[in-house]
Amino acid sequence: MEQPLQKKKPIIIAGPCSAETREQVHATAHELSRSAHITAFRSGVWKPRSRPGSFEGIGVDALEWLKEVKTLYKLPLAVEVATPEHVEQALKIGVDYLWIGARTTSNPFSVQELATALAGCTCTVMIKNPVNPDIELWIGAIERFLKTGNSPVMAIHRGFYPYEETLFRNIPKWELPIELKTRMPDIPLICDPSHIAGNRELVPEVAQYALDLNFDGLMIESHIDPDSALSDARQQLTPQRLIEMLDTLHFRSSEAEEFSMGELDNFRNQIDSIDAQIIELLAQRMDVTRKIGEYKAKHNIAAFQLNRWKKIIRSRMETGSLLGLSKSFVKKMLQSVHKESIRVQSELMKQHEKK
Repeated sequence: MEQPLQKKKPIIIAGPCSAETREQVHATAHELSRSAHITAFRSGVWKPRSRPGSFEGIGVDALEWLKEVKTLYKLPLAVEVATPEHVEQALKIGVDYLWIGARTTSNPFSVQELATALAGCTCTVMIKNPVNPDIELWIGAIERFLKTGNSPVMAIHRGFYPYEETLFRNIPKWELPIELKTRMPDIPLICDPSHIAGNRELVPEVAQYALDLNFDGLMIESHIDPDSALSDARQQLTPQRLIEMLDTLHFRSSEAEEFSMGELDNFRNQIDSIDAQIIELLAQRMDVTRKIGEYKAKHNIAAFQLNRWKKIIRSRMETGSLLGLSKSFVKKMLQSVHKESIRVQSELMKQHEKK
């Protein structure tokens, strides 16, 4: 399906993580409506949580509050849907944007059910990346909606679940949305810095980085009283803070000749993202190295272990070779990392001896 031409104005979708009360929804929408930046008002009505027992949304009753917001403040509405029943109920009150959450995108069966339910509809469908960094799964979900409906389709980058503690709630892995944009250039791509950051203090940094990569816009969570929010309190901004942030962000021109990133820039942005991840992983490796050093110091074990070092060299070079890396490159890299590991462990042993 042919996609509509990109609007020059960046897409900014903002609102609370969850619709909690009528007063909370109206107060947030009233404040956000003061900004000319806001494209649509978002709010979670049905909230799929990782574990039962936490707040899972008000449900259908909250849709009436959103309908009032659309009437009073002339703001288009955006709501997450996870079932055909959600789609039916959201469309009844005139929701303009429906977004598919990361958990739902991860399940092709659920995606197909939603795509079928939306056949013939003209509201915009926004598809978040799956929980895990699987570009084919993300593209596949987008293709299902393109094939079965008349709806304009957009993609939302909200980061990927980390298997270890990181600075961000969800690691951005910027090379994946860049790859998506390279392969599907007609699909508008917006960023959800709230879910990537997981911390309101980091939201401006992530938002600006996304805009620097020529994303088409942002989806940001905003709550009239974030600290009292029933879900994702730490990552939500007050409407005032959000408006201030939007006024200070640098939005790139959306003119076609400036919006289209050159192929070389795409590759360089991927390199930047991968390098950042390598450095973060090295830092994590050194954290484990320190724990090993403390153990060795406590049990009077030498920092350098020849047999262990030989095993590392052999196994990593074999893995690198299978992945197309030269053995000499892998060996030099490992030697550098190992040298730093020995230095760290030796320093810890010296400190232990002084105690």
